[in-house]
Amino acid sequence: MSESKFLKLAKKVPTTTWSSPDPMSTKPKFNTLVILIIGLWIFGTGDAVIIAAGMGVAPWTVLAQGIGIQFNWTIGEATFFISVVVLFLWIPLREKPGIGTILNAILIAAAIDVMEPHLPHPQEQIYQLIQVLFGTILVGIGSGFYLTANLGPGPRDGWMTGLQRITNIPIGRVRTTIETIALLIGWKLGGVFGLGTIIFAILIGPIVALFLQLTDRIWGTSEPIS
Repeated sequence: MSESKFLKLAKKVPTTTWSSPDPMSTKPKFNTLVILIIGLWIFGTGDAVIIAAGMGVAPWTVLAQGIGIQFNWTIGEATFFISVVVLFLWIPLREKPGIGTILNAILIAAAIDVMEPHLPHPQEQIYQLIQVLFGTILVGIGSGFYLTANLGPGPRDGWMTGLQRITNIPIGRVRTTIETIALLIGWKLGGVFGLGTIIFAILIGPIVALFLQLTDRIWGTSEPIS
């Protein structure tokens, strides 16, 4: 996931008409579930758009590309595999997955594999750049919908927040360390690191924050989710 700046933005995530009051709810409202699914599919589609651009991808997707190359898997299959492995790493941290956590692992991976073959694969750098920017915006929009549904963090976000809780290391440092390791391993395995990776890393936080602000103005109902 790629994933969103989950904990960093958590205090700014607005409560909307569809937000679940309980992130561990097993029976969310229908509109909450719909928004969650739409958000995750948009997120995965944004990832697919960036992949198809061929200019470099988000750090976790670099890892998925590398694993996919080594095992002859699609990027979606490798993304799902990584999510499952990370969820097992939740066990010693005593983190609990929500519906959103499980759907995150499934839908983002599925969206990547379903959408990527049907997207443009430009050769000229200007069109690659435009596609990376568009994909990053989609990931930001998808993250905003997914976060406001409030049905549990994604596998990588939950692992990050769990590590921060037990180590008391600043969340920014934890995230940077995890994503840097994922990026380096993926690159060594054959994943694509490039300008698109840098653009995504710089822009995704501000784009998610902007979409959350817009969501609050249009659909916000009360105090931010804490």
